[in-house]
Amino acid sequence: MSDGPLDLEALLADLGEELPEGFRSGLVGLVGRPNVGKSTLLNAMVGQDVAIVTDVPGTTRNTIRGVVEREDAQVVFLDTPGVAKPRTLLTRRLNELVEDTWQGVDLICLLVDVAAGLGPGDRYLAERVAATRTPVVAVATKEDLVSDKHRLLPQLQELLELLDPLEVVPVSATTGFNVEHLLDVLVEHLPEGPRLLPRGTVTDQAEQQLVAERIRQAFIELLHDELPHSVAIEIEDVEPREDGILDVHAIVFVERDSQKGIVIGKGGRTIREAGTAARPVLERLLGGKVNLQLRVKVAKDWQRDPKQLRRLGY
Repeated sequence: MSDGPLDLEALLADLGEELPEGFRSGLVGLVGRPNVGKSTLLNAMVGQDVAIVTDVPGTTRNTIRGVVEREDAQVVFLDTPGVAKPRTLLTRRLNELVEDTWQGVDLICLLVDVAAGLGPGDRYLAERVAATRTPVVAVATKEDLVSDKHRLLPQLQELLELLDPLEVVPVSATTGFNVEHLLDVLVEHLPEGPRLLPRGTVTDQAEQQLVAERIRQAFIELLHDELPHSVAIEIEDVEPREDGILDVHAIVFVERDSQKGIVIGKGGRTIREAGTAARPVLERLLGGKVNLQLRVKVAKDWQRDPKQLRRLGY
């Protein structure tokens, strides 16, 4: 797993390697409304949890790269935030990030939750994607939750009419249905070329970003609908001790004083539970025992403040 700048020596070695005839590589953007299953599908295809997954819409805030390595191809996925109404500066910036991503990929996967049914947001997004002229594969997610398969066919037909995609592929990331077939379809439509990232790369996210996301996931799952979008995490330090334990110091930012009490909880209960939930995940990620220290600070209305957004990496 890459945790910083690319290993140029490894990449040059890969570029000098004699690849199988017809080897394909490229960037694939995963696009869709919030909560359609982009991160779940990414993790299923990569085979590791490179993106955090919760039931709360809008969990993904960065373009997250996950890599699938096959004998015949290297597929670099960009999991983008869900496109939503721009109610805050943060949401507007995330929408802009998604549209910027569309311009630089070889393929777009437009994901639609067919269990919930196609809605105005899906149709609007399909129109925007179709206008980019980037080749599109339509992905009908959560197929396993559609009990009446007669409901599925009209939605697949509408996707064909909206997008004129290369293909429409129904999948279930939770059961694995059609995930390998989707990969085959994507590889078929990628250009021939060398690896884009060194062999063995699973994600090129920095280690601190991975750590921050796992901590944020713990708070989202504890707080549910109370204030998940108001929480941001900044990693101050990851320092190894002589005994091998890693000290991880993180700041949990909220937007108002009243939210600080919610995140801490009565007698510190919530912040302790979040730390307890995050610690084993971080230990698997970092490969050692972790001492997690969390502090809560108020960054007033950070979702609407350009300076605060820059500081927090948005």
